[in-house]
Amino acid sequence: MHSNATDRILRLKAVLALTGLTRSTLYRKMEAGTFPASTQISTRCIGWRESAVTCWLDDPMTYEAAPTAER
Repeated sequence: MHSNATDRILRLKAVLALTGLTRSTLYRKMEAGTFPASTQISTRCIGWRESAVTCWLDDPMTYEAAPTAER
């Protein structure tokens, strides 16, 4: 097993606490492609991969989300 094999899913409150962003700013950045997209984890529940949020935290000014099929 690799040490980075587990990629936790972070819920909204944890992401907001880590990033210091407000909820509206986070969703605005997601829409603009400057923050990682959320992942649907159940019918009414979303989260963000910890690795993606960490990548954003490393360099938030130049982060650009990978295009998805939904865009």
